Amino acid sequence: MAVSIQREDFDAAAESAALRAGGGDIGAIVAFTGICRSDNGRLAALELDAYPEMAQAEIARIVEEARSRWPLEAVRVIHRYGRIAPGENIVLVLTASSHRQAAFEAAEFLMDYLKTRAPFWKKEHLADAAGNWVEARQIDEAAAERWAAGGKKSA
Repeated sequence: MAVSIQREDFDAAAESAALRAGGGDIGAIVAFTGICRSDNGRLAALELDAYPEMAQAEIARIVEEARSRWPLEAVRVIHRYGRIAPGENIVLVLTASSHRQAAFEAAEFLMDYLKTRAPFWKKEHLADAAGNWVEARQIDEAAAERWAAGGKKSA
């Protein structure tokens, strides 16, 4: 399946190898792995809450939109939910195409849309205080909006 919503960690190298082994005229694979950062020791963990079925359906829709914009041979998205400690994987986006430009642009598009459209709720658990739910950031919205005008990002 192209999209997985899961609590379990993933192996980015194994996922990339599986995508490559799937065949097609693959000339480029772009991989993005999002990792939970500690924010210089301030963050003890992230808690990502989701309705897995709803998140999977929405991300699948975003993947189909990417496929309609770029000539992709394959796409793989894994997004974790639950409590995630600093240094652990959060998200994996793999895009495969005959040429690098399509793979790079599609991966960037997918991440921009995952940050703003995927139905996850994020809570920061701080090392020295109670946690707080994270609001959407304007910078993430602006990144996603640049794709709205056409099939490719604007300068």
